[in-house]
Amino acid sequence: MKAEDSHDLTRVGPGTVMGDFMRQYWMPAIQSKELEADGDPVRIMLLCEKLIAFRDSQGRVGILDQRCPHRCASLFLGRNEDNGIRCVYHGWKFDVEGNCLEMPNVPVDFRFEPRVKAEAYKTHEANGIVWVYMGPNQDAPPPLPLIEAAMAEDAEIWCLMRDCNWMQALEGDIDTSHVGFLHVGSLELDDLDDDHPMRPTILNRAPEYKVQPSDWGVMYGSYRENDDGQMSWRVAHYMFPFWTQTPNNRFHSRAIARAWVPIDDEHSMLFDITCGSDEGNPAYKSRRKTGELLFEKFDYAPNGTGFYDRWRCVDDVHNDWGIDRESQRDGTQYTGIANITMQDQAVTESMGGITDHGFEHLAPSDAMVARTRRRVLTAARALREEGTVPPGVSDPEVFYRARAGSFLHNPDDSLDEAYRAALSEAERYGSKTPEPAE
Repeated sequence: MKAEDSHDLTRVGPGTVMGDFMRQYWMPAIQSKELEADGDPVRIMLLCEKLIAFRDSQGRVGILDQRCPHRCASLFLGRNEDNGIRCVYHGWKFDVEGNCLEMPNVPVDFRFEPRVKAEAYKTHEANGIVWVYMGPNQDAPPPLPLIEAAMAEDAEIWCLMRDCNWMQALEGDIDTSHVGFLHVGSLELDDLDDDHPMRPTILNRAPEYKVQPSDWGVMYGSYRENDDGQMSWRVAHYMFPFWTQTPNNRFHSRAIARAWVPIDDEHSMLFDITCGSDEGNPAYKSRRKTGELLFEKFDYAPNGTGFYDRWRCVDDVHNDWGIDRESQRDGTQYTGIANITMQDQAVTESMGGITDHGFEHLAPSDAMVARTRRRVLTAARALREEGTVPPGVSDPEVFYRARAGSFLHNPDDSLDEAYRAALSEAERYGSKTPEPAE
């Protein structure tokens, strides 16, 4: 990559190529359960903007610039009361839309509430997630994206802060060949049942790939022959602007979506959303033949109140992500890190806040990474240079066409043929009808 490409890809603040691109889309901002009516405001940062989120007395959610428009004191210190957030400095009060309701320190004859407004963004709440639209069309935002897992009422949702650039974090999800090493490098075929979805990965740790553009972003299928003569497919997607669908679940019975929401240039927040008839995250259900779990769960550190203090793991760079060298040596875990998520976290954070793309040597196994970078840059620059509306903004149905997972299929069929056949047999979740923007 050229230095200019790397810069445009990784910087997300206001006015940047990627920042303006991201602001065209609705984004997950915070989990619904983190906000209580008349409860404590929560600091959040999105696309380098420092914000607060709060739920008012009627249950409505507001996402505002943290600065009071009077004297710029932080509204995080504010009193959330009677359908508004009141700045503790001079008592000025604002509703969830940023309207100034009261300025009690100003004499009555000189008050000018209608002329003052806090910076507020459009929000939409559905299925456990508060979405935010930070784009220029606040009066007429685009429809919500039809992302299958996010539309399911019973979806399982969890978050995790990652201390690295959004694309760097996302690329771990679209690099399938690392699974055979980072996650299951110590396993042998005899360790797993014959129908275990990870078995083909152990059979052949160097799959071949088909990578192709799609309406929703980029799609890939890694393929290798299984020992029963069928072709093992692991199909996954990049979806605009920062979504992935990973192939670790069973294609036919579970849907997944993972948002790598940029906090700033060097931090991102993962929203992991799954649903399906086979309950639970497959990463934490997967077992050896002996019944022993393949991976341990990770532990959260207590949430703090800072912009980077929510949904952090106890293990991080300060303790080398919990690595156990004895476990690494004796083959218990290839990495010595017991949790599959922390294995990914360790390698992506170890690259630094923003990886040095000029130092890389990409291989054919990195085709999906290279294609995705180029696809994102092309779309973002088309918006900047030609005003082209980014893919999926006006056509949210395209995202519903994406489904990821692993499956076995006739070895004579192409990726398109295998994908269409698997999709026709899959259980689908959620509604295909777009929710209106509020």
